[in-house]
Amino acid sequence: MKTVHKILLLSMGIPLFASGTDPVRITMNTDSAGPVISRHIYGHFSEHLGRCIYGGLWVGEDSDIPNLRGFRKDVLDALKEIAVPNLRWPGGCFADTYHWMDGIGPREQRPEIVNVHWGGVTEDNSFGTHEFMDFCEELGCEPVFCGNLGSGTVREMAEWIEYLTSDASSPMTRLREANGRKEPWKVTYWGIGNESWGCGGNMQPEFYSHLLKQYAQYCRDMGGSRLYRIACGAPGSNYHWTDVLMREWAQVQGGGHRHYMQGLSLHHYTICHDWSRKGPAVDFDEEDWYRTITRTYEMETLVTKHDSIMNIYDPEKRVGLVVDEWGNWHDVEPGTNPGFLFQQNTLRDALVAGINLNIFNNHADRVVMANIAQVVNVLQAVVLTQENEMVKTPTWYVFRLYLPHHDATLIPIRIQSPEFDCEGTGMNAPYVTASASRNTEGVVHLSLTNADLKNSREIQCDLEGWKASRVSGEIITADRMNAYNEFGEKEDVVIRPFDGAKIRDGKLRVTLPAKSVVMLALK
Repeated sequence: MKTVHKILLLSMGIPLFASGTDPVRITMNTDSAGPVISRHIYGHFSEHLGRCIYGGLWVGEDSDIPNLRGFRKDVLDALKEIAVPNLRWPGGCFADTYHWMDGIGPREQRPEIVNVHWGGVTEDNSFGTHEFMDFCEELGCEPVFCGNLGSGTVREMAEWIEYLTSDASSPMTRLREANGRKEPWKVTYWGIGNESWGCGGNMQPEFYSHLLKQYAQYCRDMGGSRLYRIACGAPGSNYHWTDVLMREWAQVQGGGHRHYMQGLSLHHYTICHDWSRKGPAVDFDEEDWYRTITRTYEMETLVTKHDSIMNIYDPEKRVGLVVDEWGNWHDVEPGTNPGFLFQQNTLRDALVAGINLNIFNNHADRVVMANIAQVVNVLQAVVLTQENEMVKTPTWYVFRLYLPHHDATLIPIRIQSPEFDCEGTGMNAPYVTASASRNTEGVVHLSLTNADLKNSREIQCDLEGWKASRVSGEIITADRMNAYNEFGEKEDVVIRPFDGAKIRDGKLRVTLPAKSVVMLALK
């Protein structure tokens, strides 16, 4: 394309597309086993924000909505279907204003507080530590606690860990027993502060790194728990933050001190335009579709660059990258509380989920956990509730589709896909992304996304070192790019059978429909 024509199209706000006939080439190196794709990459995030906890996870035992010990049964069942491996709580920004002792003991005696971050509403603390642990046990997932470093104290965090995990006789364990739990819980994952560069304290990385050492020193292993301490990591492309924390970590290791940081977090949200005008969740146009996909693919750059910095100090990859907040952030739905961050969830969100999960899978040597924001009724939720109704979103179906990747062995792939660029994003993005894994039964699964709104993509995949004789598949797509699942109506965006893949002459050939997410199983 001539440069003058390219400039003209960009000035009109028109994305530039590669030819609809350009094939996609994938080489799947089945002889070269990669790392295990941790199931914890498919984790979730719950915060005391809007209707995530109250009305989402928790309705109380006296509610007319069917519940199990106060937990919404429909939500619980939906989350079990996608085998949620872990759940992060209580925030988010809320975590650094949360004092855990407000949320234990008889509910009628718990103090009320003001949720200063999210709408200024009253928080009655009826959902606290015991409720959260009960929910995780019922769900069969691991809890991920986020401790209060911003407005709390070292003693407060240390005593929370003791209350949860110690099997010794102490004031904290006796208090736990008085509140109905004699045996300690097993808690592995522990975040030491949240967004300490922003709502968690507006700190510089040098200051936070010193606080981290102090707090981590008193976040001790107790009972049967061996803590995995997750340090607050960078916002997006703040590579200096990662450099400072990893340098400090390396110096401590070299001095022979005990490990104080096993994970480093990364937060990145996909925003179509900017923070002042994010863009609508449903009534978007084709340009918004491509802008969103392009901005989503920034995650590949972020993970790669943060990993490269971590490799300088930690080439053995002892510190895991924990992407514990990610997903689409749109404008709230009209007529809803702006502090509740409620947004609808469309096929576009499904593509964003698939792209991010493919990226995390392909970086499984460093990415050990990720948590989509958030689990219900907030941002890119997997389920939405409305009084006694619940709906599974297109994003839920992606998590259901990608189940075969949980704890499977990564198969390295090379992919050549046509790219597009879009005005104002400053980067290109491929139409097609992919990741592959092999499970313990020897079945290979290949997940694919096609962000092209108009064209199907012909994929030619070489299976190096392996012969497959059969292929089956499932697909998520819809007629409209902004299709979504509405309360009380037949779901529009679901998983359906897919027959567009064939094995010919030892090669996999796929016709990948426009705006789709596909999972193939090869035997």
